[in-house]
Amino acid sequence: MTDDTDKTTHFGFETVPEADKAGRVQGVFNSVASKYDVMNDVMSMGIHRIWKDAMMDWLAPRSGQKLLDVAGGTGDIAFRFLKRAGSGHATVLDLTEPMLVEGRKRAEAEQMHDSLDWIVGDAMALPFADNTFDVYTISFGIRNVTRPQEALNEAFRVLRPGGRLMVLEFSQLPNAAMQKAYDLYSFNVIPQMGKMIANDRDSYQYLVESIRNFPDQDTFLGMVRAAGFENAKYRNMTMGVAALHSGWKI
Repeated sequence: MTDDTDKTTHFGFETVPEADKAGRVQGVFNSVASKYDVMNDVMSMGIHRIWKDAMMDWLAPRSGQKLLDVAGGTGDIAFRFLKRAGSGHATVLDLTEPMLVEGRKRAEAEQMHDSLDWIVGDAMALPFADNTFDVYTISFGIRNVTRPQEALNEAFRVLRPGGRLMVLEFSQLPNAAMQKAYDLYSFNVIPQMGKMIANDRDSYQYLVESIRNFPDQDTFLGMVRAAGFENAKYRNMTMGVAALHSGWKI
C-alpha cells in the first residue's frame, strides 16, 4: 500500500509531492494577484469576459439564489451572478488571501457589500454544511486543485438537491494542428507577457503548463459524473480553448 506522503501530482510539467502543491499554487497567486485581472485580459485578448458572460447565460441566475464561487479570486463570477440574479447572496472562496484582497478593492464589491462573503478556504475541504448552496461555480481554478475529483465531490456535497454545478476551464482543441498553433502561442508569448506586465515569467509559465496538463473535455465530463452529477454536459468556448461544464444534483 502506498503511503499518502509518497503520492505525487503535477505542478505544471513538474512532478511534486501532493502535500507541496497547494503551497506552490498559493505562491503563484500571491505573486500575480495585483496584476491578475490585467493579465487575464492580455492573455485571452479580453475573450475571458465573453466566456464568463456565456457561463451566466447558461446558468440563468434567479432571484434569491445562494452562490458559492470557488477559486473566486477577484470576484468576476460573483459580481456577474448577483447582477443577473437581482437579489441573492454570493460566497467567494479562495485559497489565496491576496486574491480576495484584490477582489474587495473593486467597486462592485462595495456596491454589493451586503450580498457578499469573502472566505479563505480549500476546494477539497469546504468549510460549509451539506446542502447549503443553490449554485457552485469554479472558473479557471479547478486545474490548480491538487485533487480535482475531491473538489467535485465537495461541490456535490455542499449543493442542495436541485443545485447546479458550473465549471469554466481551459481545455483542449479538437484539431491537432490548431492545438499545436495554440501551444506555440501559449508557451512562447504568455510567459513573456507575464514578465513584461507582472515582472513574473515563472508564474505564467506554470499557468500555461497547468492548462496543457488538464484533462480533455470528455475525461473531465466523466469526473463530473463520477462526483454524482446528473444531466452533465459541456460546451466548447472558442473552438475548445476553454470549455464550460454543467451538472445537476438531483
